[in-house]
Amino acid sequence: MLKKTPRTSTEDIRRQLAERIISSELAPGTVLDETQLAAEFTVSRTPIREALKQLAASGLVDQKPHARTVVAKPDEDKLAGMFELMGHLEALCAGMSALRMTAPERDQLDTLHGEMAAIVSAGARQAYIQANERFHGAIYRGSHNPYLEEITLSTRQRLQPFRRAQFSTLGRLARSHAEHGLILEAILRGNQMEAERTMHAHITLVENAYHRLVGG
Repeated sequence: MLKKTPRTSTEDIRRQLAERIISSELAPGTVLDETQLAAEFTVSRTPIREALKQLAASGLVDQKPHARTVVAKPDEDKLAGMFELMGHLEALCAGMSALRMTAPERDQLDTLHGEMAAIVSAGARQAYIQANERFHGAIYRGSHNPYLEEITLSTRQRLQPFRRAQFSTLGRLARSHAEHGLILEAILRGNQMEAERTMHAHITLVENAYHRLVGG
């Protein structure tokens, strides 16, 4: 007796589409056609429709009645507000990490920063993007505040396509790594105010790099 191929669940579809959006494989403004997606995932349109509703609830796609579903592209005011909030959330994480990170966590962050220097030297953009996420994620966890970590990760996910775009600008890998160095130094010294200041400045520069790229 032949085994039936497991059906792709709504959650699987939502997760895969979210990953494509966050990685910029699906750029802001891309139309998400239910019929095409149903064919790709070999399912009916029902789980596709539900997955898109969940993505809309998280802000990753825009859905309007009787209109196409598209990868979200926030207007400039909304995007500026998102970056503003991101700056405050990440600064709060960095400040708490300066006070609360354990010695092993500090060592791991320091080691990761050192490994990223080689990535910068090699000009390996995709590898740096992945390491950059681990660097920031370690600081979120280092705050030892699970709820703060959760909402910071959620906001980062929403901004991810725009944050990643910065690395297409000339020299951004090296500048990002240098900015990380200042944040790391403050955290290792346990300087809460300096950790907050340097992280907030870093996120502001991330936003500025994105706007230079798109000509804003």
